Amino acid sequence: MNRMIATCFGLGHLRPAPGTWASAVAVALGLAIDRWLGFPVLVAAMLLVVVLGYRAVAATLASPADDPAEFVIDEVAGQWLALLFPAAAFWFHGVENWALVAWPGWVAAFGFFRLFDIWKPWLVGRLDRRGGAAGVMGDDLVAGLFAGVALMAAAALYHGLIEPWLR
Repeated sequence: MNRMIATCFGLGHLRPAPGTWASAVAVALGLAIDRWLGFPVLVAAMLLVVVLGYRAVAATLASPADDPAEFVIDEVAGQWLALLFPAAAFWFHGVENWALVAWPGWVAAFGFFRLFDIWKPWLVGRLDRRGGAAGVMGDDLVAGLFAGVALMAAAALYHGLIEPWLR
């Protein structure tokens, strides 16, 4: 069962780029959870994936230096963390079904997360080099955090400066 969780029930075996496939599926599932079950359930699901993912990866790693490409539960956790930023913004403003009208929010969450997960700047790279379950899960969670902050900064720039200028 730990291997099934670590690979997201086989999703990590898709080629090429299993992390990108997992991120794309995570966005679709995250949007569905947010739409039909609500933002608080998305938060709970993300936290559950972090806990289950950490345990599954820790139990399944052959050595602490490993980070198998098929282990994609970390991408799901990081992608959902990035997705929480626009979901929270819309939830706090009482906007439901935001994914259909504000699609740049989830597209940017996906793009920024993949950018930081592949590029591995600063803390992301540091955690990636740490190894073990903390490194496997941690680098993607920090990439998700960076993606969420970048997304909010891009939204503030667009809505604060660019959009008023276009009117």
